[in-house]
Amino acid sequence: MTVCVIPARGGSKRIPGKNKKVFFGKPMICWSIEVAKESGIFDEIVVSTDDEEIVEIAIQNGACVPSLRPSRLADDFTDTVAVIKHAIESMVSFGESENICCIYPTAPLLKAEYLSASFEVIKGNDVDYVVPVTDYPYPIQRALRLGKSQSISMIDETAYERRSQDLDKCYHDIGQFYWGKKNAWCAGLPILKSSSLGFKIPRQHTIDIDTPEDWVIAERMFSVAT
Repeated sequence: MTVCVIPARGGSKRIPGKNKKVFFGKPMICWSIEVAKESGIFDEIVVSTDDEEIVEIAIQNGACVPSLRPSRLADDFTDTVAVIKHAIESMVSFGESENICCIYPTAPLLKAEYLSASFEVIKGNDVDYVVPVTDYPYPIQRALRLGKSQSISMIDETAYERRSQDLDKCYHDIGQFYWGKKNAWCAGLPILKSSSLGFKIPRQHTIDIDTPEDWVIAERMFSVAT
């Protein structure tokens, strides 16, 4: 049995009600539920939330909500691993699942093919997690600090004399989804500090929606992608 969990709390400071805010005609979380269905991988799609309205949206769109998430796991400081662990411990059906996928509720650019391909990666490797990543658009070795008086200083001055094409390409976690072994989730193993593999996704299919500006960028990217 293969299960995905969509962690979608009701609170959001920078974009109020972000997970249920309408994005191109439907609540944002619906896009994550739909892509999970489209992948054809999952026997069950579970939504973990503390919000009654999100419960209703999830059920109406074919996901299940076994129980409300406790408030202690719905604040600004609770990490993803703790939420997935709670979901696993709350459902008997997870006992048959070796690989569990966490899909964030704000992933409108996620494609089913990426879920399917990364699923094969975690099934075929002895690792704790598979993490979707994309490359930075500019060499991070040349990043700058901006001082109080707008003065600039290089993070890594040794990169100044090197050509950009000679610098190592760097990647970052895109915040769309994670595959993890059930034992890793339940043990509370940190996703980026454990035995993890990266799964590359093109930059044009990624956006981390945290601020109103991110939301506007996501709308523009979605318009182009569709």
